[in-house]
Amino acid sequence: MLLRVLAIGKLKDARVAGLCDEYVVRSRPLVPIERVECKSQREQWQRAGEGGCPVVLLDERGLEPDTVALARWIETWQSDGRRRVDFLVGDADGYDDAARTRADRVLALSRLTLPHRLAQLILCEQLYRAGTILAGHPYHHV
Repeated sequence: MLLRVLAIGKLKDARVAGLCDEYVVRSRPLVPIERVECKSQREQWQRAGEGGCPVVLLDERGLEPDTVALARWIETWQSDGRRRVDFLVGDADGYDDAARTRADRVLALSRLTLPHRLAQLILCEQLYRAGTILAGHPYHHV
């Protein structure tokens, strides 16, 4: 199953982009991650959910699972035969109520407000970590 991160805008800081790419590469044998840069929220929604895949929108008002629970979400989608899950990272303005309602799940990485570029990095790391949990890899320490 592919975990696709659809983010509005380009990561302008090469250091942050490099760290995201590191987790993308590390995740390949576990649960592949693909990062997609979208120019607008409209483009993001046009690409999201293609083929009926689940759409997870990142927003500070969403559910705040721990990493093991996030891994279980992914495991459930895999068991249901889902080929892909789309994770949406917004721009500095975030999402409105209509967007949150449209998503299959709304995920909060923290109750803190995070810059969207940092949220993308944290999401990539957490998806990698979830993959290691599902694979029984020792990366995640409980």
